[in-house]
Amino acid sequence: MQALAGFLWWAAVFLSPVVREATLGNLDPVAVAVFDIPLFVVASAVAAFGVKAAALVSAGWTGAVAVALAIYATVTTEAGWGVLGMGAATAGSLIALCLVLLGRVPTAWIIRGPFAFRPAIPRPTAASHVASTFGQIVLFWGFFLAAIPFAVAFLEGRWAVVLLFPSFAAPVGVAVLILASALGISAAVAMSTLGNGTPLPSAMPNHLVIAGPYRWIRNPMAAAGILQGAAVGVILQSWLVVAYAVVGSLVWNYVVRPLEEADLEERFGEEFRQYRDAVRCWVPRGSKTLRSQKP
Repeated sequence: MQALAGFLWWAAVFLSPVVREATLGNLDPVAVAVFDIPLFVVASAVAAFGVKAAALVSAGWTGAVAVALAIYATVTTEAGWGVLGMGAATAGSLIALCLVLLGRVPTAWIIRGPFAFRPAIPRPTAASHVASTFGQIVLFWGFFLAAIPFAVAFLEGRWAVVLLFPSFAAPVGVAVLILASALGISAAVAMSTLGNGTPLPSAMPNHLVIAGPYRWIRNPMAAAGILQGAAVGVILQSWLVVAYAVVGSLVWNYVVRPLEEADLEERFGEEFRQYRDAVRCWVPRGSKTLRSQKP
C-alpha cells in the first residue's frame, strides 16, 4: 500500500502542477524523484516481501526526507502538504519496519522505565497524592495542551496548510474546554482522594476507584484530555491540532488502554472485571449501577 501510494503521488507530481507545487514547492521534482523512487517507492515494495534491508532503507530515507522537507517548508512556507504526506509515510515506514523485524509493533515498550505501571507509595492522608496530582496536571496540561498545540499551529501557518473555521468555532471551543477541564479535574480529585495514588503510571492508585466520573465511564481523564486537545485546536482554528487530538485518542484507545487495563485486571482481579463489564470505556450507560465510594 505504501509503495502504491508513493507511485501514485509521483504520477500526480509529474501530471499536475498543483500537486507539484503543494507538495514540493520550487524543488526540482526530477532531482528528488531520482532518489525517492528507488529509496522509498521501490524499497517499500521490496520490504513488503519481508526483506529487512529494504525496510530499513525505506524507513531511514523517509524519515530523513520528512525532516528535511519540514525545515524547507518552515523556512520558505512552501511544500507544506508534502511535509504532512512524508510525515504519514514515515509513520507507516516505522510500523512496517517493526512488522518486518519483529513481526509486531512493540507497544509494550511505552510502559518501560519511568512510564512503567507501579502502585504509588501508600500515604496516611490523601493530601500528598492530591498535591502530586495537581502538579502533574499543571505539567501535562502545560505541555500537551499549550506548548505542543501552539507549536503545531505555528507550523501550520508556516507550511501554508491552514483551513478556515466557521466564526462560531472559537466560542464553542472555549465552552468545550471548560467542561472538559472540569471533567478532568473531578476525575483527578476522585482518583487521588479515594485511590491512594495518582494518575501517573509510576504512582498509580492502590484502590480501584469507581466514584465520581468513574461511575459513568472508565477513562474520564483520557476523555477529558482528548476533548481538551480538540477544543484547543478549535480555539486556535488549527485543524492540525484537532488532528493531533484525534491521533492521540487512537493511540490511547488502541495502544495505552489495553496495557493499562491488563495491569488493572492483574492487580484488582474480579473487582476490576465486574467494573469493566458494568461501565463502558467512553460512552456512559445507565442500565447498570455501581456502588459509589465515599471519601
